[in-house]
Amino acid sequence: MTGTPPLADVDRVGLTLLYKRVRNICDEMAFAMMRTAYSPIFSEGLDFSTLVLDRRGRLIATAGINPAMLGASLYAATWIIREVGPENFAEGDVFVHNDPYRGGSHLPEHMMVTPVYRDGELAAFVGNIAHLAEIGGMAPGSFAATATDIFQEGLRIPPTKLFDRGEPVRDVWRIMLANHRTPNNSWGDLHAMLGSLRVGERRVGDLIAERGIDGLNESFEQILDYAEAYMRSEILSLPDGIYTGEDCMEDDGISDRPYWIRSRIIVEGDELIFDYSRSDEQAVGPINAPYVVTLSASLNGLLYVLARDVPVNAGIVRPIKVVAPAGTITCVRLPGPCVGGQTEFQPRIMELVLGQILSQILPERAAAASGNTSLNFLFGGVDPRNGEYYAHYHFEGMGWGGRATSDGNSAQIVPHANCRNTPVEIFETKWPWVHEEYCLNDNTAGAGRHRGGLGVRRVLEVAGDVITVSALSERMKRSPWGLFGGREGSRTRLEVAAAGGEEYETFQDAFGLVSPSKFTNIRLRRGDRVRITSPSGGGYGDPLERDPARVLNDVELGFVSRGSAESVYGVVIAGGSATGDSGQDGSGGGDGAAGDPAVDEAATAELRRVMRDGVA
Repeated sequence: MTGTPPLADVDRVGLTLLYKRVRNICDEMAFAMMRTAYSPIFSEGLDFSTLVLDRRGRLIATAGINPAMLGASLYAATWIIREVGPENFAEGDVFVHNDPYRGGSHLPEHMMVTPVYRDGELAAFVGNIAHLAEIGGMAPGSFAATATDIFQEGLRIPPTKLFDRGEPVRDVWRIMLANHRTPNNSWGDLHAMLGSLRVGERRVGDLIAERGIDGLNESFEQILDYAEAYMRSEILSLPDGIYTGEDCMEDDGISDRPYWIRSRIIVEGDELIFDYSRSDEQAVGPINAPYVVTLSASLNGLLYVLARDVPVNAGIVRPIKVVAPAGTITCVRLPGPCVGGQTEFQPRIMELVLGQILSQILPERAAAASGNTSLNFLFGGVDPRNGEYYAHYHFEGMGWGGRATSDGNSAQIVPHANCRNTPVEIFETKWPWVHEEYCLNDNTAGAGRHRGGLGVRRVLEVAGDVITVSALSERMKRSPWGLFGGREGSRTRLEVAAAGGEEYETFQDAFGLVSPSKFTNIRLRRGDRVRITSPSGGGYGDPLERDPARVLNDVELGFVSRGSAESVYGVVIAGGSATGDSGQDGSGGGDGAAGDPAVDEAATAELRRVMRDGVA
């Protein structure tokens, strides 16, 4: 902790006010992107982040939108500075890159950075990272679930100048857009990113006018030191020791073998090590993680339960080390594919840290597994309404895991992303799909003292002549786990029904695929239907300890059937209608008696005694 001031020796109020102001600059940049973007993945999905960095490229603040991009936010700008050289920057320059081997997360996420000058002197940087909906590659939507090298995943861009002293570098623009299936959308989204940079440049310029270049960067240094000291104090509150856990990716889309992630957290005083060196070798398919994705997952899992009020910037990394050997699934080596690492691998590691490992240290703050998949669903084709090519990248909500004090959230995007899915109205306006159903997937949540959240069910019918679909997801083979006696949640299902047919079957069975959850370029025709069922969260604690009144409320809302109330929770409900009685276990329940439903307390106490003791 040498050189780091103790918390008592800093002006917390002054630093907090400055940090909040810089954070507000990031938020204003984010609103500019959201309101000017062409693609729903920006305007609705919020799959982006905005950044303010010091003159050395170190992260000072980021918008509170997408924690998944934290690792890239910490390293991507420094790669640009390292390769270009600060002496080669000029006012009005804008650089872009998306290279996962140079601090990027995966190819769809592009980082833009521009230097901020005052009187010819470099003062700071502002930047953003955003997921472009289409960047080429072997599948519309640029999420090739069966890619075996990165060159199949889309256009890879090293740190490249997009604007030179305020003027567009037209050849770079031409090359980029020529490789995108939807160049008009990409042009609009890239300009939304540029507009965001201009907002940040102006607002940081205001700070420089008030404090001067050196004064502002001295304050930035203090903010980093404060974040480091805060994080060290939080780590110091943990008991020293080595804590382990493991989980796996179900398959890589190329073979059906699992790939294991093995983690150790080593706590030593005010420092902490995440060690993934015992994890499997990198996969052939695109489930690998670049180093920054493993870093993001580790930090987010820790931040969610530990330093929840710490300024999120480069200072928090100083007392933390992440060991992820190159060539393993936790640190992909060129030319390994990695488009699924950000969306599927990152939540798996985060919940490994959050649930399995931190539950050994801070059980009151841990959570059971969420559905734990972004359930990426990609599609593209020619829209019969206007003759233009379209492509979209969609992610689905699912159930989160139960916690020590509350049930898991329902129909939420994976916890590490903080994004939103595409509204039905946007879906049907922009693309040739019609929704037949979109609802909560009732009676599937992992049971517990605090149950998991519910997943969703979405049924789509193709309204165009031909559409090409791809998917990259998880949780079709292994259920989200419960914690401290909580039950497992339900699994993902991806199914298809031919036009005019009533029977659904998995894509794997219908098309003879290797993986049930990862496939590329399946052609569907008008009238075919797709049913997407997202997983539910695992439960926390013994279901027999759940408050019977809460079980009754779940039954009345349709979240839990009467049959499951009795067979899983040991709660007998008298009176009311017996609708929705087909539980997961196939049992019925209730007698359809008249009157409002109510808990039969005596029968419930006796049933729970029998279920615990096993003696009638």
